[in-house]
Order: sequence, then structure tokens, then C-alpha cells
Amino acid sequence: MSELYDTIIIGGGVAGFSAAMYGGRLKLKTLVISAVRGGTIILTNEIANWPGIKMTDGITLAKQIEDHALEYPDVSVIDEKVVDVEKSASGFMVKTDEGKSFESKTIIFATGTEWKKLGVSGEKEYTGKGVHYCALCDGYFYKNKEIAVVGGADSAAKEAILLTQWAKKVYMIYRGEKIRPEPVNLARVEQKVKEGKIEIIPNTNITEIKGEAKMTHVLLDKEYNGSKEFKIDGVFVEIGHIPQSQLAAKLGVNLDRKGDIVISRAAETNIPGIFAAGDVVNTKFKQAITGSAEGVLAVYSAFEWIKKD
Repeated sequence: MSELYDTIIIGGGVAGFSAAMYGGRLKLKTLVISAVRGGTIILTNEIANWPGIKMTDGITLAKQIEDHALEYPDVSVIDEKVVDVEKSASGFMVKTDEGKSFESKTIIFATGTEWKKLGVSGEKEYTGKGVHYCALCDGYFYKNKEIAVVGGADSAAKEAILLTQWAKKVYMIYRGEKIRPEPVNLARVEQKVKEGKIEIIPNTNITEIKGEAKMTHVLLDKEYNGSKEFKIDGVFVEIGHIPQSQLAAKLGVNLDRKGDIVISRAAETNIPGIFAAGDVVNTKFKQAITGSAEGVLAVYSAFEWIKKD
């Protein structure tokens, strides 16, 4: 027989470990299962919007939340990938890629997102060879090079600003008329534009990525400086994320048209005993702080659900 938990949290990011921390406080037998600890926040260089901490970085913040959660004796973590979740007599059965099974009264999905791809010819072939999805991870390799960031939202602006630490010049290629970051980051981009470190190419899309052993240039859908062929040393794609909600959908959990898990203000889904939090849910404003709060709400709702069962 598999061990029975009060709640299993699928996902080891800020939302997942915030839920686990409160699970420990509520004395719930809690298991976090995640192939990678930390979540996407570990790729963030500067965090200046966490209350009480004026400046930190993603790795530090994620580790602090994880360490806090694991101080509680009822909380444990397994570094494996969840490949299936099924309903069972006691609640739910969770299976991992290592062939292990764990049973729980409740489930909390904190599975986050993955990077959205451009979907153009050459993208897959040159991923890691000129095409990247994380400035903090790979920007260092482009010292004194000319590179591009695809996207115009706040995350793209932050990537572009970060890349100016290494690159000779950063081009922001955006399909819209104007980029749309938060005001503070718009001001930072505008300052970099004045310094000649960033240039914005609006109303433009990349249609193909070309090269030899490594990427050498891209093709654009409109001319830039008289040509649709744009020579560039690297491309960083920041056009959004895809919610990792497939396992939840398999159980019958409602999703919105974007694929986000639909939750109530108490982080409940339409399936009794299943809750969700973080970037995978259908909240409009997705930040580490909101994901953390949703994780706490999710585990408290799980606690109340177990009590009345």
C-alpha cells in the first residue's frame, strides 16, 4: 500500500513551497513533488517587489521559502516528475517518472508554465545555438555581441535591460506599435535607448531563423534598414508562457481558453479535493507574491476540505 498524505503539491516553485509551508503550520502530512525546485523565479536577476525585502534575486527568495517549508516535520519533498494523477479510493493517486506512486486526500496543482515558442523554421534547430529563452542563463555568452529580444511586454523589457550588461547592443523586436512594460521598466528601457544600448523594432515579426553550426541571422516580415535579412548573434524569446495544466485537465478540472486552471478566490477548482495556485491558474496578475498567496489559500482550503470530510 502507498503512503497516504493529506495533500500532495505538484510543483516546487514559490506557490508550491508557500503552500507546503502553510501545510506544515496546519500539521498536514504534506508532500511536494517537483522535477526542478525553485520554479521560473530562479531565472529572475532582480526582485524589488517582495514586501519587506527591498532587493533580492530569484534563487535566494525561492531557497528561503523552500527552507522555511522544510523546517516543518510534516513536510517532505521528492525531486521527480509527476507523469499521472488518478482518482483513488482515498482521494488521488500520483505517479512519477521513477515509477513511484503516492496517495493523497487532496491535490494542489502549482505546476507553473513553460516558455512559449515562436514556432518558426530554424527555432528548434538553433535552440542553445543562438536561440535562447532565459537572459540570466545565457546572456553572459554574448559579451560585446549584438542580440535581439522578441517581445514587448514587461518580461521582455526586463530581459532586454538585463542583457545590456553583456551585449554591445540589444534590439527589441515586437509585433506591436509600442512596447508595453510596467512604467518603471519602460523608463529604464527608454534610458537605454538614449544610451544607444537598446533599439526597438516595432510592427515586426521573425519569420525564420537561419545559420550553419550556429545561428547567424533571422528573416523579418518587413524590411529593417533596407533588408528583411537581419544579421544578429543571438535571439532571446520572451513572448509569454504556456500553462502546465495537462494533468489537471485529464482529471476534469476546468480550464479557461488560455489553458489556465480556473479557481475560486479560495483557490478551489471545480473538482472537490483539487486546488491550484501560481502561474498555472487563471488570475490576471501573475507575480511571485500573488502565487505565494494563492498557495497559502489552496492549502488552507485543502485543510478545511479534509476537516469536513
